[in-house]
Amino acid sequence: MSRLQGLPPVLDASTRVLVLGSFPGVASLRAQQYYGHPQNHFWKILGALWRLPLPAMAYPERVAALLERGVGVWDVYGACEREGSLDANIQNAELNDFTWVMRSCPLLEAIAHNGGESFRHARHTEKLGLPVYKLPSTSPANASWSFDRKLAAWSDVLLRHL
Repeated sequence: MSRLQGLPPVLDASTRVLVLGSFPGVASLRAQQYYGHPQNHFWKILGALWRLPLPAMAYPERVAALLERGVGVWDVYGACEREGSLDANIQNAELNDFTWVMRSCPLLEAIAHNGGESFRHARHTEKLGLPVYKLPSTSPANASWSFDRKLAAWSDVLLRHL
């Protein structure tokens, strides 16, 4: 297995909620875009929440929409070894360093973990002294949650802080 490098964080000084995934899947790494798999519900959920056609927009426009609304995106792992895209296949993972996030995002008020693998590392993000939430994974592998159920859970958390 080769060593995979994650994507750089998408955040700025106006970020109020940081969404942390686990590690980008194959489609996302290939495209160099967060949530790049067309079946991932991330962009569809936020588009429904904000009444924007996010899935149809070009990636730079999607990123701009996130940042304009105070949402940042990153992953808990900066690098790992993995065959395919499943979190269960992640090996020799290297955690990202979250300590600089507070300096870069002075308005940050919450961390939202996108799925269980990301939330396994909540003990690290809780050290930032902010509310930390576990959200249902937007991955197509999380088929036990319907889109509407995911949307309700994500809306509940994001509307508290945005």
